[in-house]
Amino acid sequence: MRKLVPVLGLVALGAGAAPALADRIDGDWCLNALSFHIEGPAIRTPGGKDITGDYSRHAFHYLSPPGEKDAGADVMMRLLNEDTLDLMRRTGGTDGPVETWNRCKPIS
Repeated sequence: MRKLVPVLGLVALGAGAAPALADRIDGDWCLNALSFHIEGPAIRTPGGKDITGDYSRHAFHYLSPPGEKDAGADVMMRLLNEDTLDLMRRTGGTDGPVETWNRCKPIS
């Protein structure tokens, strides 16, 4: 049993490290007809507002501005891999559903 504990620890560590293998969260993201763009701490929200947020290479957080459909919500994103991220909105201390967004396809 003692030999199994370090192995399980390495498996858990590897599973938690998966998002770090992705490139970065910057770029254009789409879900159905909605999209947003991240470039460093700058974001153009799905409602077209240019604001800044808390940026790290694999995560982004911002407070949804007035005029947005979800105004006042904490919006948190986490990169899952190079082409997919999870987005969740928290309003009044209540977490909304997790949405899975994909990189927008190039328009030709």
